[in-house]
Amino acid sequence: MVAFLIVGLQLDPRKVPSPLIGKQIPQFNLLELSANETFITNKDLPSTPYLLNVWASWCGACLEEHRLLKQISELGSLKIVGLNYKDDYSEATKWLLRYGDPYIQKIFDPEARLGLNLGVYGVPETFLIDESGTIVYKHIGPLTFETYSLLLQQLESKKL
Repeated sequence: MVAFLIVGLQLDPRKVPSPLIGKQIPQFNLLELSANETFITNKDLPSTPYLLNVWASWCGACLEEHRLLKQISELGSLKIVGLNYKDDYSEATKWLLRYGDPYIQKIFDPEARLGLNLGVYGVPETFLIDESGTIVYKHIGPLTFETYSLLLQQLESKKL
């Protein structure tokens, strides 16, 4: 039992495998976090590879990764869809106005319905989604340049 404890303490909690890898994004119909208050569904998501970034205005680590998300968005290498998780609508919109908006779409999920179906543990989390809407990779915690490079490698290895 001590051996299991020692091994368990050495595991990286950010490398929790997701049972959704290789599966489609769960079906949803949620409000878009935008001025026109429209709804967004799976059919509205990009048909090219993209990142689904789970974030919240109350999340300090989300702010930590935000500059990188803006750089990724500016480079145009991958589109980013934001999933605003367990947040207040007005606080989330103020946060984006203050720090910038790297997202092409923003899904508002105040009750964590989609988050729960995705197996979100907390924020931030980022999923790599391929052109068919299949989850290719899940990263728990703030993205860094190194983890973003790993995501791109995952995408490239899928194409081979």
